[in-house]
Amino acid sequence: MALLDDIKQNVEVGNRDAVLAQVQQALDEGTTAQDVLAQGLIAAMDIVGAKMEAEEMFIPEVLRAAKTMEAGLGILRPHLAVGDVKVQGKVVIGTVKGDLHDIGKNLVAMLLASAGFDVVDVGINVTPADFAKHVKDNDANFLGLSALLTTTMPMMKETLAALETAGLRGQVKVLVGGAPVNQSFADQIGADGYASDAGAAIKVAKELA
Repeated sequence: MALLDDIKQNVEVGNRDAVLAQVQQALDEGTTAQDVLAQGLIAAMDIVGAKMEAEEMFIPEVLRAAKTMEAGLGILRPHLAVGDVKVQGKVVIGTVKGDLHDIGKNLVAMLLASAGFDVVDVGINVTPADFAKHVKDNDANFLGLSALLTTTMPMMKETLAALETAGLRGQVKVLVGGAPVNQSFADQIGADGYASDAGAAIKVAKELA
């Protein structure tokens, strides 16, 4: 449908006013909220994630698209039945102990939420024991760990050890990322997935879901 394509394109470029008007128009014309969500909003964020991974879009543009998508979702929410939004998984995400960086982590959290994951952002400077507690308390099946300093990378390994100690390692897929982190390090510590940027993180999470 042409209107859903327009919504998709306007989310991608961050045209909030157009998206708000077009989402309402689609509902008024009888398009289901589920179709608007899947073929308009989520389809747009899939494109945004892919473009970010390919370095065709950058953080400011991605944030603008994600916020536009959230605005459109605000109109759809009252029209969506509880079962309409397929939850891909429940994700606890945070920056490891000793590290106060959060821009990348915030972006990943926003994109995961827009891709249909239930996201619990536990913030920065999170201890391994607290990560394990958050996983248990939220019955999460994904844990996203961010580190932006080489000095805090060992906290990722300690967090995996804390999950083992708490008997939680089997229930949760652990994804790691951040500037100094690479695939080799992720393999070395036994993480389930590694992403070089937010776009890749969504792709990896979907593959593991």
